[in-house]
Amino acid sequence: MEFLKKAAVRPAEALTECRKNVAEIIQNVRERGDEALLEYNTLFDGNARTLFRVGREELDAAYTKMTEQDLADLNQAAYNIRAFAEAQLTCISELKNFSVLPGSELGHRVIPVESCSCYVPGGSYSLFSTALMLIIPAKVAGVKRVVVCSPTVKGTGSIDYKTLVAMDIAGADEIYAVGGAQAIAALSYGTAQIPPVDVIVGPGNQYVAEAKRQCYGQVGIDFVAGPSEVLALADTTADHRILAADMLAQSEHDRLARGIVVTTSRELGEAVIASVEEQLRALETADIASVSWADYGEVILADDMDEAVRIANEYAPEHLEVIVKDESILPKLINFGSMFIGQETGEVFGDYLSGPNHTLPTARAARYTGGLWVGTFLKVCSFQRYRAEAMHAVAPQTARMARAEGLIAHAKAAEIRMDLL
Repeated sequence: MEFLKKAAVRPAEALTECRKNVAEIIQNVRERGDEALLEYNTLFDGNARTLFRVGREELDAAYTKMTEQDLADLNQAAYNIRAFAEAQLTCISELKNFSVLPGSELGHRVIPVESCSCYVPGGSYSLFSTALMLIIPAKVAGVKRVVVCSPTVKGTGSIDYKTLVAMDIAGADEIYAVGGAQAIAALSYGTAQIPPVDVIVGPGNQYVAEAKRQCYGQVGIDFVAGPSEVLALADTTADHRILAADMLAQSEHDRLARGIVVTTSRELGEAVIASVEEQLRALETADIASVSWADYGEVILADDMDEAVRIANEYAPEHLEVIVKDESILPKLINFGSMFIGQETGEVFGDYLSGPNHTLPTARAARYTGGLWVGTFLKVCSFQRYRAEAMHAVAPQTARMARAEGLIAHAKAAEIRMDLL
C-alpha cells in the first residue's frame, strides 16, 4: 500500500473545547428552558423569534415561493424514499405462536416509538433533502408525533422555504425554528414550548453531534455522525474525471469532509489528483471543497484488489463507491453505510432521490451499524406466555439455576408457582 495523497490528522483540541461548550449549553437549556433557547438562537443564528413553532400560515407562505419544477422534484423524491421505506417495513414482521415446549407461547411485537425528532441542518446549505430522508421513514414506521427542528437562515427568524415545504410534504407534525446543540437539549429534556421526544435522528455539525452524544440515555439517537465521507474503490475501468467529481461533491459539504480513492492503478490515482485540481478551478464552492480535499482527501495505491478490499473494510466509509470490472469482490465488502455499484451509480443520486436513506454512519461506525431506516423508529419487544404445563416443566430447572447463582429469591419465585398453581 502506498499513499499517493495522505490526509492530515484531525486536531483533538477542538473536540475537547466542543464537549465543554456543549455541556454548558445543555445545562443552560435544562435550567432556563425557552429563555436559553432564545439567547442561543439569537447568538448563533441571528434568530430572535420568540415563538419557535412554525405554523400553517408560515408553511403556506413557503409554498408560494416554490416553482412548479421545485415541487415536482420534491414530490418525486418523496415518493421514491417512501416507497423504499415501505418495502423495508414489509421485511420486519411480528413473531407469534413460537414454542419451545408444550404450553408455552413466545414471540415479539414490532412497536413504533411514540415520538421522535428529526434534526435538519441549515448552516451553509439548504438541506431540504435531509428533511425528506428523516421524516418519511418515521411516518412510514407509524410514529405518532414526528417533530422537526432546524436552524433559521442566518440573520432571520425563518427556516429556508424549500426546507419548510419538504418538511410539510414529508408529513412533519411539529416544526420548530431552533438549531444547534440547544435544539438537541430542548428535544431531550423539554421546555415550555418544545415537549421532549423519545428518539432524535439526523446529522449536524460537531456541536449537534456532541449534544446527541451527551444526551444519549435521556433520549435515544440514531448514531453520532461526524463529517461526511466517501471512499471510491476503483480499477482501470474507472474514469478519473468522474472520481474527481465525486471527491469534490463530498468535499464541498464542509472543511472537515473527506474524499478517499483506493485503486490498484497508479496512473488512475495520479489522474484523479490532477483532475481534482483542474475541476476546483471552475467550482463555485471551491473555498470549502479545496480546503477539505487538501487537508483530508486521500488517494491510496493498493498492491492488488484483495488489499484494496481490506483497506475499504478498515476505513468503513459512510459512502462506498465500487467501480471495478470484477464484481465478485462485492460480497467481501462488509463495512459501509451505503454502497454505490458501478460508474453510473453516482453517490449524489443517493443524496437526493434514489430511495435508500442518505443518513449514514461516519467515522468507521459502519463497522457496527447501518444507516437510518424505517427500523430506526421501531422497537422489537418480546413477549412470553406459559400455561401450567409449561410452567411445571421449567420451574424446577429455573430454581436450580437460580440457586446455583446464589439468587435465592429468584428460586423461590419459581418454586412458589409449582406449589400454588
